[in-house]
Amino acid sequence: MVCSISNVAFSFLGLPIYWYSLAYIFGIVIALKLSVFFSKWFKSKALLANLDDFISAAIIGIILGGRLGHVLFYDFVYYLKFPEEILKIWKGGMSFYGGFIGVISVAYWFCRKHQIVFLEFMDLWSLSVPVGLFLGRMANFANAELLGKESNVPWSVVFRDGIHRHPSQLYEAFLEGILLFFVMLVAFKAGFYQYKGRLSGIFCTGYGIARFCAEFFREPDSEFSRELLYFSGLNLNQYMSIILTVVGVILILKSKKI
Repeated sequence: MVCSISNVAFSFLGLPIYWYSLAYIFGIVIALKLSVFFSKWFKSKALLANLDDFISAAIIGIILGGRLGHVLFYDFVYYLKFPEEILKIWKGGMSFYGGFIGVISVAYWFCRKHQIVFLEFMDLWSLSVPVGLFLGRMANFANAELLGKESNVPWSVVFRDGIHRHPSQLYEAFLEGILLFFVMLVAFKAGFYQYKGRLSGIFCTGYGIARFCAEFFREPDSEFSRELLYFSGLNLNQYMSIILTVVGVILILKSKKI
């Protein structure tokens, strides 16, 4: 299959609207709606009262963390030469782990400010995050970025470079988005929201495993990651996925009933 999708979804009043922007907008809106719905089962009334206020802070954390993570860990030399490119996030280039650290930091500050139990707050949001991940990966596919490894499988995709590749963005959209969302729903249905930190742990573990597996079909994101893959057999994202999985397992084991 040849993929020649424009990274511009449509134009409005002469302004280009990018798939990447739409992914973030719809991801955040849907995540908020889902969090409002799921909050009915959580004991803390402060969660629902402050969900709307958290959105603006979360957006800042996601964008700053995601962009800085990408700049520092994946293309530092390039952005050192062209610093003006750092602000052009509509072109793509966001690190999940950078965004994860950014939003966790903002959430911790927010919870302290509003006297909300941090882990319970993260448990609630972990239920809806896979939706945003799914939309983000679909935007990656439209942007022809985060390319998969060369392959001759029947479902391979040809982007602008003319090489048949694994559609790794779609693999991740399924694993990190659809499958992980289903896992989180099953965990919620099983009543794990009653255990502080357990849903967060399941999300971290599930994402870590999904990302670790998907990376086998994806080109390394940076020269450092490529060298790491050459010498150790695993790339940078896989090592970070291992760390996140370990954190998730610890959260699950340490979770206690509220």
